[in-house]
Amino acid sequence: MNPVLTLSALELNGLYQGRELSPVEAASAMLAQIARHNEAVNAYCLVDEQTTLALARESEQRYRQGRPLGPLDGVPVAVKDVFLTPMWPTRKGSHTIRPDSTLNKSAPAISALMSQGYVPLGKTTTPEFGWKGVTDSPLCGATNNPWDITRTAGGSSGGSAAAVALGMGPLALGTDAGGSIRIPAGFCGIVGFKPSYGEVPHWPPSPFGTLAHAGPMTRTVADCALMMNALTRADSRDALAAPRRNIDYLSGLDKPISGLRIAFSPNLGYVEVAPDIARATAQAAVLLQELGAEVIEMDPGFGDPLAAFSHLFYGGAANALRDLGPKARAQMDPALVEVVSKAERCTMLDYLGAMNERMALSERMSRFYDKYDLLLTPCLPITAFDTNREVPVDWPATRWPTWTPFTYPFNLTGQPAISVPSGLAADGLPMAIQLVGARFDDARVLQVAHAYQQALGLTLRPPMLELG
Repeated sequence: MNPVLTLSALELNGLYQGRELSPVEAASAMLAQIARHNEAVNAYCLVDEQTTLALARESEQRYRQGRPLGPLDGVPVAVKDVFLTPMWPTRKGSHTIRPDSTLNKSAPAISALMSQGYVPLGKTTTPEFGWKGVTDSPLCGATNNPWDITRTAGGSSGGSAAAVALGMGPLALGTDAGGSIRIPAGFCGIVGFKPSYGEVPHWPPSPFGTLAHAGPMTRTVADCALMMNALTRADSRDALAAPRRNIDYLSGLDKPISGLRIAFSPNLGYVEVAPDIARATAQAAVLLQELGAEVIEMDPGFGDPLAAFSHLFYGGAANALRDLGPKARAQMDPALVEVVSKAERCTMLDYLGAMNERMALSERMSRFYDKYDLLLTPCLPITAFDTNREVPVDWPATRWPTWTPFTYPFNLTGQPAISVPSGLAADGLPMAIQLVGARFDDARVLQVAHAYQQALGLTLRPPMLELG
């Protein structure tokens, strides 16, 4: 295996600065890894070696001149195919989007990374319009899990998660309206961070409205912090973005967590969790206590907000398809068309009732953080299941949010939440914890997640990576 494939972005930057490795060498190694394994996992739906290497050469020249644009200069990044990129089309997994209609435009996250000289490796696969917690679409097919290609990588940022896990890029961009960063991060054994709503500017506005967040997917929490330093750059196109606070997310990572009060909720009071995952999360609570935090077993005290989430999320899906008629919908994921058809029959009072429940949940969680600094839960109650399925075999429900009950509540509340690997289950597949903070306490979430990852000392590498 080429050791470059497992380097973090921070390590790459150090090697670039010391002239021990060039951006061209790093990009070439990762492009070779994509060529080697992408057919099996389908992490990327677009790869353009010529553009990637041209940008890597420009970065290499800047380092030779001693003028890098920032700490991400020359660092390869995988871009989920919902972010506008000026040189590549953004199809969102859909036949209904004309490729040329999206060119010459940049999402705020892309503009921020461009300002630092990043090297984009290509566009990663997503379900159509990012609508579900697994990754498959009529346009691009299914993304498989690098730990077992018969299993799903999760979604909707499944391509980004599989890419990072397999050394096809140390950093990736994802979006999360119900768990779409944290779900695939948990299934693939990487770190996925959903920042507070508004912390990372996002444009055009998501059809899923204020449920949708943009954020980093990496192998280390430190690399998440590094990306956050770039992604929080001001962008006036997002009218709902929070005021810029210019936080250096890297600077406080190594602070001790002693004295912090962490609520540990094994199941939110209502979720059935696989035994291996329950044990790993309980062990995480013990480890955080050994690091000096005060860990108290405590549920946040809300009931499952699935009905409210479903009204709002599937209403967002209907919003994405509002201008598409029967001919266009005939080309689409039939399950997406089905949920949209149901959502279109909801009334305004149904929607406002869901908003009432959302506001009540947000208030409850705001008060919860008067007593606690963080909430610890499992990220997912199960490990990855068969690919090309929305739910596991013999699952009692048909829609994806029913198996990811730990993630979507915190899209309703807009809180920062991170998925961090916690080990391998008996089936050999990754497990993960979730840490959730108060609104705009993103730095503390990253600090505690980093302390946990460092103390656990766990590096998850799928067997496929060793073949690279």
